[in-house]
Amino acid sequence: MQKTKDREILAKKIVRGVNRIPLSWRRIFFVGLWYAFYYVSRRHRFITLYNLTRAFPDKSINEVKKIAKGVYRNLGIVTAEMFDLPYLTEKQLKHLITVEGMENIDQARVKQKGFLLFGAHFSNWELMAHCAPRFLGPLTAVYRPLDHPLLDSIVRYIRSGSGNILVPKQRAMIQMFRSLGQGGAVALFIDQNMALKDGVFVEFFGRSACTTDGLALMAFRSEAPVLPCFIVRQDDGSYRLIIGEEVEIIRTDDMDRDVKVNTQRFTTIIENMIRQYPDQWLWIHQRWKTVLNQIRE
Repeated sequence: MQKTKDREILAKKIVRGVNRIPLSWRRIFFVGLWYAFYYVSRRHRFITLYNLTRAFPDKSINEVKKIAKGVYRNLGIVTAEMFDLPYLTEKQLKHLITVEGMENIDQARVKQKGFLLFGAHFSNWELMAHCAPRFLGPLTAVYRPLDHPLLDSIVRYIRSGSGNILVPKQRAMIQMFRSLGQGGAVALFIDQNMALKDGVFVEFFGRSACTTDGLALMAFRSEAPVLPCFIVRQDDGSYRLIIGEEVEIIRTDDMDRDVKVNTQRFTTIIENMIRQYPDQWLWIHQRWKTVLNQIRE
């Protein structure tokens, strides 16, 4: 217990210490660090270039490499800006972020069933998670602890600073349904590869990708409105927080088919956003790692 407290105190000191370094310096440092990682880690560079080449077969190798370097630049900016999140004021947020689609949230709230937001590891997703409670109220989100205890404490401190409720995966479902029952918001990122037993296969950039079925199942059971939510970085460094229209949930007598159909609809929305800003998504991730011919355990 004391170890955990000491680690949390150290995490806060680290975040505060790095925050005192000017953001422009931090951006240069972390972007440079991620660029170095691009060249040093052949494995991750290969994953990024391979994914991009498969997703955009019409692009030249030079175009693909340009997008790939943009992906690593984006990761550098995300890392640099993370240390500002606990200290952003209302005035700073208003200058930094323009919100679009609040009317969609208002319409969802009328139903009094809470609402489900879904998005992706896109642009500065940490900023989106942090600022969303300022506009939408606290979010309940699934959180997978990091392997390194100190890094985990740093990230949890940053992510929970604005009032978000972080729930470990093992008991996430109960907490999320409780939040929806109280009219709250639940947020899910659904762009990551899943183990065969935990997802369904849908098309993502023309390839079968094992995708969580959790959002579709929650939508069925709770009848809560489902809305996409993304944050997009602009050329001047500001952001647009985009809340899309409610996604119609397809319901028939075939639950398995409905889960797949609705998961596909959610995934297509994410793909369409990535196609507009390909360098702002996490192509470094092995999104297509799980394959159909794997044996279920």
